[in-house]
Amino acid sequence: MGAPNSNLRGFNHAVATLLKQPAQFLPHLTIPTFTHLPEDLGPHLRPSPSTGTDTNTSISEKGRVPNIRALVLDKDNTLCPPKSTTFPPQIIQKLQALRTSPTSPFRASENPHAILIVSNRAGSHPSFDSEVRDLESQLAHLSIPVFRLPPGVEKKPFCANEVVQWFREREVISSPNEIAVVGDRLGTDVLMAGMMGSWSVWCKEGVYEPGETGKPDRNVLEKMEVWIERYLREQKGFRAPAPTGWN
Repeated sequence: MGAPNSNLRGFNHAVATLLKQPAQFLPHLTIPTFTHLPEDLGPHLRPSPSTGTDTNTSISEKGRVPNIRALVLDKDNTLCPPKSTTFPPQIIQKLQALRTSPTSPFRASENPHAILIVSNRAGSHPSFDSEVRDLESQLAHLSIPVFRLPPGVEKKPFCANEVVQWFREREVISSPNEIAVVGDRLGTDVLMAGMMGSWSVWCKEGVYEPGETGKPDRNVLEKMEVWIERYLREQKGFRAPAPTGWN
């Protein structure tokens, strides 16, 4: 068994997907950071059309809009700086708005189990239990839990079915296409959304706003993902396919 936070199989799966089904690597929506996530998310999602060549027409213009009732949120470099449990103030403000706004489909009073943090660190191994406690303590007033990886289940993207089941058991959703997965990694967050039959939102800049003081350089894998996304979209003309069962 590898180290608690290793994910070699996930890396191999990402490479295999890129070679065999490259469009699965592309998100349905790209935003700079989590703070830019639309409250009314459905009209902003853009799958490839099932027919025709107009890949820039949003699904709302086609007369059908996803009903997003649940959010799966990555932690590292989406809600917190990597390997930390520190929420920047603007992230907490965004979470607060999603849980309390009277127009939000994720408000706690009407949809108490609408948001779940799914991390390949916190909740994935007992060695990170202190992170889970810290995160849930900070978010207790917003009723946002951390997903605990069940015994024998591998971490993202391979826990897709278990994440969907978590929402089903709490009667949040009737279909996986009512879930949006929000994260900074194409090879885990976006691929897991595809495996779930859900929508994907890519936080391209991670947790830091563009140009923000202290923003670290991307690591090698992050740089590769940015290049791959641009190449597939601009040079090859690929678009994210709609979730399984949507059409």
